Amino acid sequence: MRTVLHWSALLAGGVFAASPAAGPDAVAGVNLELVTLTETSAVFTWYTGVPGTSDAVGQLLPAPCQGEVVYGTHPARLDRTAYGAPGTAYHYVEIEDLEPGQTYYYQARARGRAAGAQVLLGGCAAGTPARRRGVFRFTAPQPPPGRYLFSIALANDLHLGETTVGLSGRLPWLKGVSQLPGRPPYPQVMAEALVRDARSRGADHLLIAGDLTADGRDEDIAAARTALDRFGALGRDYLVVRGNHDRPGQHPADPADAYRARFALPQESAYHATRLNGLRVIGLDTYDDPAEDTDTGMLSASQLSWFRRELADDPDRPTLVFGHHPLLSPGNPLAAVSSPVLHRPQAQDVLRAYAAAPGVFLHHAGHTHRNRRSIPRQAPRVVHQEVAAAKEYPGGFALLRVHSGGYALNYYKTRDERARAWGERSRRQARGWWPHLAFGPTVGDRNSVVRRDFSGLGARADLNSFT
Repeated sequence: MRTVLHWSALLAGGVFAASPAAGPDAVAGVNLELVTLTETSAVFTWYTGVPGTSDAVGQLLPAPCQGEVVYGTHPARLDRTAYGAPGTAYHYVEIEDLEPGQTYYYQARARGRAAGAQVLLGGCAAGTPARRRGVFRFTAPQPPPGRYLFSIALANDLHLGETTVGLSGRLPWLKGVSQLPGRPPYPQVMAEALVRDARSRGADHLLIAGDLTADGRDEDIAAARTALDRFGALGRDYLVVRGNHDRPGQHPADPADAYRARFALPQESAYHATRLNGLRVIGLDTYDDPAEDTDTGMLSASQLSWFRRELADDPDRPTLVFGHHPLLSPGNPLAAVSSPVLHRPQAQDVLRAYAAAPGVFLHHAGHTHRNRRSIPRQAPRVVHQEVAAAKEYPGGFALLRVHSGGYALNYYKTRDERARAWGERSRRQARGWWPHLAFGPTVGDRNSVVRRDFSGLGARADLNSFT
């Protein structure tokens, strides 16, 4: 409760420092973030605006220019440079020549001015501040052991049909943020960018953990199917489960189960088990049996029994589980005003099943719209990964890269110019405090490496099948 009160005070106050006035060619680089960190690469984003200006949501007016990141292995010798696209205010710079285990120092610049970092309640989003002003440091991780096998993109919360972000939690002082007039609907922009970037980042498969739509309307379910079909074939290349927003009856004009009609798999249920390259992937329908009139997750008795049997039949098989509602949501300030998790007794049942199935290594969830990595006390071999919503800031997906000796999990923002523009605009929801919840308090909440024996998995598509 203390956390909720603290956040409530911050949101109600909404205090931000004003930008100083400057000359006509000056820019203010703000919101610098170290988004992605792999063993050989890093992605940085920031925004350049006109100092002393503000739009309707409190964002600086855009100041397009070319951005660059200068970096090196000593804070006084930033002797390498990576450039972003010219003529944009939404900077996205990727460096790709890192050495695993090496510590680097960097500074992001535009027109010779260093960008200021996004400061989070849990730390600095740009990495660790160095002693030199505007310089930050990070250490590239070691890669997963063994040979590379395949990759799976993890995403959730597309919310097609939605028109305003920032209305969750039922807090009266929260004002929503909408797309600028004349621009395409932001859920469409973000869904299309997600599919393109997941493929271009090398994802062989895509998992969508629920809330494909805002309220389950048939036209929005159809739009979700169209967008995801651009990635590949349902059941072979991508898998989905539904969230509370995808249930029938969420919209008065659409009482039918449009989700089941368009996304039913051969099992003819909204939950399923599939083999992808020998990996067992279990999709849970966490709104199968809704609890009264809330958005708390619930599994039906039949689904829970099926799930226990599925794990018990092959407990050692490498297994990834995904579903909309998290099993746990530590440190979530909105927990007192919403229902961010699966019904607690059922979550405990699931965790007990994990403890008895050594093959389960990852549980992917959405619903909370944040990046957060946690290790359940009851099942310490399992990483519980909440992934931020695809439809708003920070706007992206997590990429699971599987090797024979372990895996890496890295979060990527989508790169499309329209997606980056909406991501920057939508970060202003909750009076600008949304990054504190959504981005992920540490680099490890967005990027991690785990050792695990996956030597029995393959890399051939003909290993894929339903069970």
